[in-house]
Amino acid sequence: MGANSMVANEVRHVEAPLRLTRRGRAVVLLFLVLLASLASAVLFTTASRAEESPAGPPPTVVVRSGDTLWDIAARTAPQRDGQRAVEELRRLNGLSGYSVAAGDVLILPRAA
Repeated sequence: MGANSMVANEVRHVEAPLRLTRRGRAVVLLFLVLLASLASAVLFTTASRAEESPAGPPPTVVVRSGDTLWDIAARTAPQRDGQRAVEELRRLNGLSGYSVAAGDVLILPRAA
């Protein structure tokens, strides 16, 4: 027995590539669509919870004698731009002008 007869006795097993039927492709597509839907639902609920305002009453401040909106904005939000802070105070409290009286209770913006 020579080398040629050993080669002839070897059996080669070559696996055919994976082939899906039409139904199989539909099942795979459906699975991927469901997976994408689940992922977007999870991301949506996480993002919507991030935008929820914290529970409890908003922070407030009592206006002292001689206080202006600018003083209150500088005292309560020193890291913010003064003009924007004043405008937010006006918006939150429904103020049409820039004057406040001693004893007024103003709603403050929540800390970010």
